[in-house]
This record gives sequence, structure tokens and C-alpha cells, in this order.
Amino acid sequence: MFHQILLQIFQKLNKERTISAAYHVLRGKRSGQTIQDIGLFQLHQYFGLLPKLSRPTFDEAVTLFMQYSWLKVQESGHFYMEKLGLQHAQQTPTFFFDGWHYRGNEHVFFARLSLIVQSLSHQAAAVRAFSPISRDTMIQAWVRSFLQEHHYKGGHLQQQLLAECNHVLNILPVSDASKQLVLYRLSGYQLPGWTWQQLADERKETVLDSQLAFIETLHILLNEVQQKMDDYPLLGHVTEGIKVKILLTDSAQQTAQLYEQGYSMEQIVQMRKLKQSTIEDHFVELAMYEPNFSIGPFVSYEEAQKVWQASKQYQTKKLKILHEALNDMSYFQLRLVLAKGEV
Repeated sequence: MFHQILLQIFQKLNKERTISAAYHVLRGKRSGQTIQDIGLFQLHQYFGLLPKLSRPTFDEAVTLFMQYSWLKVQESGHFYMEKLGLQHAQQTPTFFFDGWHYRGNEHVFFARLSLIVQSLSHQAAAVRAFSPISRDTMIQAWVRSFLQEHHYKGGHLQQQLLAECNHVLNILPVSDASKQLVLYRLSGYQLPGWTWQQLADERKETVLDSQLAFIETLHILLNEVQQKMDDYPLLGHVTEGIKVKILLTDSAQQTAQLYEQGYSMEQIVQMRKLKQSTIEDHFVELAMYEPNFSIGPFVSYEEAQKVWQASKQYQTKKLKILHEALNDMSYFQLRLVLAKGEV
């Protein structure tokens, strides 16, 4: 699965970025460039899937692709996909990740659920002392509050949570093998969860591929629960705060608030004591992720049209090429137009 995901990302970035851009997408790098690339090349589902992905693991896959004649990397780091690579990319399955909205928080959800299940299992067995599956004190405090709020000692919580879990897993449009990934990671009284290595061996794949299949299943499950909260009152509670609603970086939010108060870009640069290029990054982020943000004060409709015509003519979103074709427009204006989307 990891190689298939990489192929899909490389296909979208083909000839436009360096090989490292794909690495930064998977790691969820919060730089202006990566955030903008997510929108420009429609890479939302892959964002932050593997925040701990090591560079050697990534480079190993790239080397393999080059050996297969799927990919050609230039000295500058820019790459292009060869015919064979494009064919393989087109044959990869459709994935249902939602990295942009979860950003690793699916693991927080599962840590909560795991500790709840473990706690209820020991409570049902009348065993009060056990070693918690999660050592995270914030997770432990959250679960303690959840159990008390839902009167776990009465026995009804176990039954209702089991019913909700059964229901969501039964209707989830994923394979039984993917559902088992979630179930086998849970722990209970005298029933330890499987390790990643055990799961990978059982599935005859790498640990990384098993972890990716697990993440995809959680994303699908979370979306199902959050779309039908009335059907899953308990699981809905466990998803509290898991989905990211404010998509801007913290710094871009601060710039957006000042702009909404009527301050100009120049004034914001002075007030925030940041470089103009940094504030420009924030405006580009706003253009990309805030539907109500207008680029009109910076770029005319006619100029925007010219940018998209040039982008289609040269089949690129590379700023250098577009700037050479439209040298009367600044790089900032070009970025704004590309970020806002075609008019």
C-alpha cells in the first residue's frame, strides 16, 4: 500500500516539484510550500498520514522505483515519471484516507477507545487494577471522565458501546481483514492486543502497509460516525475534537484576523514583525482554504484569466515558467491565482 500511495502522489506532482515534496506531504509538514502544494495538486487525503516516516524508508522506495524504471530523479531533486511508472500509478486502487482533516488524530480516537474497552473489560471481570494500554495522561484523564459521565458501573455502557461498535463495523464499506485490524489491536481482560508485527505476518505484508490499512479504516469509520452522530452517541462522544475544523496554520489565522479588522498587508508585516514573504504565504493560504476570501484587491479578473490560460498552454503550475510568460505579474499574484482556483 505504501508504494501505491507514493505512486499516486508522484503522479500528481509529476515534473512540478522535487522528490522531497512527496515526503513532506506524508509527514504533514506545516510549511507554507507544503500546505499550498496540498491544495494545488489535490493531495489532501495523504497529508500527515505518516508523521514518523523516516527519510531512509522513503528514499529506499524512491530507489526501488528508479530501478524499476518508474521514476527518473534529476540532480536538482526534481523528478518525472516514466511511462511504466505512470501505467502502474493508473492501476493503483482508490484509497479513502482523510489525512487533511484528521492529521494523526485518528490515533487519539483509537487510544481513547482502546482504554475504554480495556477498562470496561476489567470492570466486567471485577478486576480493579490493571496496566493501562495508554500511558498518555491526557488520554487517561479523558477516559476517566467519559466513564464517570456514562455511569460505567451500571453495566449499560458496555452493552451500548458494543452495539454501536458492532453496527458501525457491520456497515463499514471495507474488507473483513481491515475490520480485523481494528479489532485485533484492542486489549481486554487476559486478552492482549496483537502487535503490528503479528498483524503484518498474518496479512503477509510489511508493518508499514498494515499501519496504513489501519489508518484508512479508522478514517472511514470516523467519517461514518461523524456523519450520523445520532446513531452513535457513545462513539460520537469518543470522536470529540478529533476532526480538524480550522484548516489554516496558527500563524495564518493571526494574519487573517488582522486582515479582517481592516489592516493592509504592509501594516500586518509591521505589526507582526515578520517578513513580507511570510505574510504573503499566509494570504496564499487564505486564498486556498477560506472560501469567502477574495483575491480581488490583489489581482484583477482579467489577470487571473491570463494565469490559467498560461498554465494550460504550458501545462504547468511552476511559478518560474508562468512568470516568464506573464512578467508583468508578481510571483505573489501568480500564487494567489493558483491557490484560489480557476475562475
